[in-house]
Amino acid sequence: MATEILMPALSPTMEEGTLAKWLVKEGDTVQSGDLLAEIETDKATMEFEAVDEGVIGKILVAEGTEGVKVNTPIAIVGEEGEDMSAPASTKGEESVNNQEDTLSADKDSHAAPAGASDATAPQKGYGKGDAPQKAAPSADGSRLFATPLARRIAKDKGLDLSQIKGSGPHGRIIKADVENAKPQDASASTSKADTPAAAPAAKGAAMATGPSTEQVLKMYAERDFEEVSLNGMRKTVAARLTEAKQTVPHFYLRRDIELDALLKFRSQLNKTLEPRGVKLSVNDFIIKACALALQQVPDANAVWAGDRTLKFKASDVAVAVAVEGGLFTPVLQDAEMKSLSALSTQMKDLAGRARDGKLAPHEYVGGSFAISNLGMFGIDNFDAIINPPHAAILAVGAGAKKPVVGEDGEIKVATVMSTTLSVDHRVIDGALGADLLNAIKSNLEDPMGMLA
Repeated sequence: MATEILMPALSPTMEEGTLAKWLVKEGDTVQSGDLLAEIETDKATMEFEAVDEGVIGKILVAEGTEGVKVNTPIAIVGEEGEDMSAPASTKGEESVNNQEDTLSADKDSHAAPAGASDATAPQKGYGKGDAPQKAAPSADGSRLFATPLARRIAKDKGLDLSQIKGSGPHGRIIKADVENAKPQDASASTSKADTPAAAPAAKGAAMATGPSTEQVLKMYAERDFEEVSLNGMRKTVAARLTEAKQTVPHFYLRRDIELDALLKFRSQLNKTLEPRGVKLSVNDFIIKACALALQQVPDANAVWAGDRTLKFKASDVAVAVAVEGGLFTPVLQDAEMKSLSALSTQMKDLAGRARDGKLAPHEYVGGSFAISNLGMFGIDNFDAIINPPHAAILAVGAGAKKPVVGEDGEIKVATVMSTTLSVDHRVIDGALGADLLNAIKSNLEDPMGMLA
């Protein structure tokens, strides 16, 4: 039976994408796992795999097409000799499979990759390993569609599927819908993609302010310039950060942190760890210090969720990583529980795969707190923009030798690092934010204490 291949949601914030390149042509026979196309998401370009075997009967979207909406049919696959001229959607709603567990991203072909988030986006369309949805009667007697995986999870959690709103194709209930649902509030459950961590990015310049494109082009009509089109990642960064500055009530707290004890301790540890091939960076200590501070000041370990805050037990710390054309914020989960060497190894792996566009969505979405370190670029200090729904982000500058007044009143030279904590005032008030930053400072100035 012919089946539509739908434009997948390959990242939590993706609403549309560019079909960059077809890797097959009409009439080609494909097997499960064969590459079908390259799709540019809001994060990067990733490969899209076939799920079942069949023949590519019709390509519906030409390569190079931009702005293809998620769940839009892009091709039809079926058996050889089968009539595939009519849209597959007319051949029965149950022919559409759920793709939530099948992204090539989950095989590290890309992507995050974040914002959040735990593959939080409901992945829709041509599925892999998920049988066709079976209809079941809902409470009002109408047909109810849900994937087998969603049904199993709902059964395990004791959820009534008729009380859950489906976010899959044609309202199907998928894995993401039931994972966040609870027995007491199943009727209000939504997919993870509807949470602030995966809030959809505005299209193009929908959130842009200032002069229009036409006005700017006219302004520089007499000057030579090159137009550079925005890729999906750049559009997402622009939209999300504009939204953050417009909607999040930022305030800023600053502290200088003396690093001499940390640098000495780091040197000693690195000599010990050298045989294992581990070399700790100052950033590894900063991650650990922040993770422990969130435990020491638990009320600050929270995110903004629209009409409530979510307070976490574990310290899931996101770290900004610059990549070509934008940035990722991979998340180190349970960072307070991990050793410095474990954090260092994991961070190097995440950063490397972020730069290669190989992160899976669950690796860069979520967290309650973020770190942005520009010290390695020689920046003394700066104010970072909060990444919603996080409640805070720590901006870290370079360590530099400076004169300081010691506790005994004597002037000495110390290595000082400037930090700025950007805080969402809806979640964290001034005194609480001060407690958090002071805890970070104390941890970094007493590095041995972080190992106790």
